[in-house]
Amino acid sequence: MSINDPIGDLITRIRNAQMRKHSSMSVPASKLRGWVLDVLQTEGYIRGYARIEKDGEKPAFDVELKYFEGTPVIQKIKRISKPGRRVYSSVSNLPSVRNGLGIAIVSTPKGVMSDAAARDAKVGGEVLCQVY
Repeated sequence: MSINDPIGDLITRIRNAQMRKHSSMSVPASKLRGWVLDVLQTEGYIRGYARIEKDGEKPAFDVELKYFEGTPVIQKIKRISKPGRRVYSSVSNLPSVRNGLGIAIVSTPKGVMSDAAARDAKVGGEVLCQVY
């Protein structure tokens, strides 16, 4: 099965797993998904992830979700730039999510990073999603 929007698929899988209170979930592996998961792990929204490779199967990421007192740490995760409408932002116009309490994940020429890291690096790019 081909997936047209791998980041949208990742976000939906995270949202669905948290609604069902799963401790972990599986998602097909790709470089872009790995970079987004790196940002989520660095910012403390997930416990971690590991690449799983089984014989005869495509590689996948096993993502450990994070909860605080029974509620998911990720309250809301929203896709911003979609395949039908790409959203780009310069460094001066990067969105501030919930006045700095959330993050926007941005794909820049220097890699995928949070909005705060993109401001520090003085680069803009495609705003992939917002998390809080």
